[in-house]
Amino acid sequence: MKLLENKTTLVTGATRGIGRGIALTFAKQGSNVAFTYSSSVEAANELEKELMDLGVKAKGYQSNAANYEAAQQLAADVLKEFGTIDVLINNAGITKDNLLMRISEEDFDTVIEVNLKSVFNLTKAVIRPMMKQRAGSIINMSSVVGLKGNAGQANYAASKAGILGFTKSVALELGSRNIRCNTIAPGFIETEMTEKLNEDVVKGWREAIPLKRGGTAEDVANACVFLASDMSSYITGQTLSVDGGMLT
Repeated sequence: MKLLENKTTLVTGATRGIGRGIALTFAKQGSNVAFTYSSSVEAANELEKELMDLGVKAKGYQSNAANYEAAQQLAADVLKEFGTIDVLINNAGITKDNLLMRISEEDFDTVIEVNLKSVFNLTKAVIRPMMKQRAGSIINMSSVVGLKGNAGQANYAASKAGILGFTKSVALELGSRNIRCNTIAPGFIETEMTEKLNEDVVKGWREAIPLKRGGTAEDVANACVFLASDMSSYITGQTLSVDGGMLT
């Protein structure tokens, strides 16, 4: 029995890293997958094919989650194509790291817009159809940095901490309509982005984690499957840390 049979999931920012892992894991669990990407058309086409090879319906949409109108249009297009949106995973995010003294106003605004405002945009776009079907699961991707802060990432930390408050508020507002909203806070996840880091730095991070390893995109995806499926039907407004015990 697949946990997400016949559900349709919309994942933002899915052509690499955690987003890609989520899309593939969800397809393996029987979910149809609509996903967004910003510029990598080739990677999107490749992912679309991989997902369809797993026997589900899949389609990639070039869309900017940080743009309010684009998010509304996206939800309308996905509904037209798939019929329902049962699960929304707000995963799109960027970093523009710098010490506070050096962060430009533009770099602060851009990170807030892409990481936090996009969550508002898309959540707002899917709640009407979810309310109509009286069911839905919204999963927002925060970060261990949103829970504890990090030097050189004031903009990123603010955006990811904002997601926590937003999630709790949405959970309170929509619980009576059987729509659940939860947050995942990944720790050190090894993806294409971390491959560029110095091996000694990565080794140091692994050593500091109780489970002595970095996480995988699949580790995060499996937590998302749980929160998307009926197994978590009595869980809302929560933050699930997938961090190997980093914040314990």
